[in-house]
Amino acid sequence: MSNLHNMISRKELKKRMLFTNELRLTISFYKYFFINNPQYFRDEIYKFFFKQHVLGRVYVAHEGINAQISVFQRSYHVVKEFLYSLHPSLRNLRINKSLNNRARSFWLLCVKVKKKIVQDGICNPLFDPNHVGEYIQAEQVNAMLNDNETIFVDMRNSYEYAIGHFEKAIEIKSMTFRQQLKDVIQLMQHAKDKKIVLYCTGGIRCEKASAWMIFNGFKHVYHIEGGIINYVRTAKKIGFPILFKGSNFVFDHRMCEKVSDDVLSHCRQCKEPSDNYVNCNYDPCHLLFIQCKYCSINYNHCCSVNCMKKNIS
Repeated sequence: MSNLHNMISRKELKKRMLFTNELRLTISFYKYFFINNPQYFRDEIYKFFFKQHVLGRVYVAHEGINAQISVFQRSYHVVKEFLYSLHPSLRNLRINKSLNNRARSFWLLCVKVKKKIVQDGICNPLFDPNHVGEYIQAEQVNAMLNDNETIFVDMRNSYEYAIGHFEKAIEIKSMTFRQQLKDVIQLMQHAKDKKIVLYCTGGIRCEKASAWMIFNGFKHVYHIEGGIINYVRTAKKIGFPILFKGSNFVFDHRMCEKVSDDVLSHCRQCKEPSDNYVNCNYDPCHLLFIQCKYCSINYNHCCSVNCMKKNIS
């Protein structure tokens, strides 16, 4: 294959997908490990994924790999075996299966080489990202949520926290992970000797955050293995109570996955309970916001009257 980039428009790819009824799985995975030649690694992934009709987003850097992808259900095991064989460090790769595979998640394939797989803003050469906190599973999560001496910290963005979180979790109010890493150290200074549990969507952010907190002198740092996705899936499988409330925000076309019937957020316009995230229909704005179905009709899928008028003109 001479071309290693997608050459078809998003509109055309979306049209093709809508006419395809074959079952797909949305999966995600990450791994921190050293990649000597990220460009070569990226190209090998792209060539294989293209042949297998994999869609989604993959980031490759010297520090590892981060991916959210959609695969045909019939191809899942082939894709999994390819990933396991790609590098010795990927032989024990954790793959998170989505909680909801009814809706389409991706329309195209994008595989990029990045400086980092998570933009953390950390420049200290003494920082060791491999010195991470202790992994915990669903049973331990529930036990620690019921322990008043344990502090849960949500390492996701504010818009993610808004629609779903563990009930006692502290929100680190920020729109970027880079800023959160700075803020969490300052906000949690009083709790350096306490048990702190970090969590995020699939584990990649809280794993790095756990290493950063340990580097900054925190003594007892834990993080949920596989993040919210793995916690919910495991709790369901073994029959434990699911203590995550609301919906789990996801970075694809679906926007969120319903975990419980609780609606924690409100429509931007009418303030009625809603957890329906959309992007403003006026393309120059494209604001991500919560909008109920009623206001979606009234505002023509826009975030304001101003954007609605501009979209019509």
